[in-house]
Amino acid sequence: MSIRPVKRIIESKPTLEGAGVKLRRAFGFGNTRDFDPFLLLDDFRNEHPEDYLAGFPWHPHRGIETITYVLAGTVNHGDSLGNSGSMGAGDVQWMTAGSGILHQEMPKGDPQGRMHGFQLWANLPSALKMTDPRYQDVQARDIPEVTDDDGTRVRVVCGSFWGKKGPVDGVAADPRYLDVSVPPGRRKRLAVETSRNAFAYVFEGSGTFRDASAPQGVLTEQLDPSATIVREEAGNRSLVLFGSGDEVTVQAGDAGIRFLLVSGQPIEEPVAWYGPIVMNTEAQLQQAYAELNDGTFIKHG
Repeated sequence: MSIRPVKRIIESKPTLEGAGVKLRRAFGFGNTRDFDPFLLLDDFRNEHPEDYLAGFPWHPHRGIETITYVLAGTVNHGDSLGNSGSMGAGDVQWMTAGSGILHQEMPKGDPQGRMHGFQLWANLPSALKMTDPRYQDVQARDIPEVTDDDGTRVRVVCGSFWGKKGPVDGVAADPRYLDVSVPPGRRKRLAVETSRNAFAYVFEGSGTFRDASAPQGVLTEQLDPSATIVREEAGNRSLVLFGSGDEVTVQAGDAGIRFLLVSGQPIEEPVAWYGPIVMNTEAQLQQAYAELNDGTFIKHG
C-alpha cells in the first residue's frame, strides 16, 4: 500500500455568487488538471439569512454535472423542465445538465437561521456533453452510513466503500463521494484507487493528513498579515489535494475531524469554460451562449 502525499493545500476563499450569496470557494475557475474530472467546490455555510436568502435565481448549465449536498437548512429548486422540490439536511441532488438546463436554487435556513451545504461541479466527457438532462434526488435516509470499530463513520453518497454502495449511479466520471468523520485522536487509513485524482475538504474539527515523509498541515486563518503561521493541523474550510497512491491517512485532532473525501477518474480532455457552461472548445462555448440569446438553448423537455 502506498500513502498519497499531500500535493497542495488550499484555504477556501470568500466569494459572492448568485444574487449575492456569501460562500467560500475551495477551488474553481483555474487550472483544472489537478482536480480533473472536478471543476469547482463551493462551501455555502452561513448563520445570517441576509447573506444567503437572495439565492441563485434562474441560470443555465451545459456540459457538466452539479452535486448539491445539504447539511443544514433547506434548498428549494426548480428548472426549465418543470421539475421542482426541496432538499433538506442530509439530502443530495446530483444534476446532469448535459445539453442544457435553466434552473434556480433558493436556500432557506433552519429555525436558527443556519444554512450549510456544498456544491461540487463534475465535468462531462465530450461524448456526453449534449446528453439529456437528468436528476437524481436522494433523501438523507437513503444514503448508507457505515461505522468502523474505532468509531469512524462514513456516509457513502456515490461509489462503493467498506461494503456499501451509494445511491447515486450512472455518473460519467465514476466518482466516489464520501462524508467521513474520524473520532478525536484516531488515526485512519482510507483506500483510494490509484488511477483517480482525490481531495479532502475539512469542514469540522481538525487533523493532520500524513504522507510517507513529514506531516503536512493547513493554514486556515491568518489574523496578523505580518506573521508567518504554520499549523500542523488541517482545520475548518481547508482543502487538501493528494498526489498519487492508493490510500489516504488522517490523524484526527482533539475535537475529531469531519471532511468530504472525493475522488474521480480524470477525463483528460480540453476544457473551454465560461460561467456556468463548460465545453471542449471555444467555438462550442460561443455556440452555447448564442443559443441562450436566441432561445434555442434548451434541447429537451
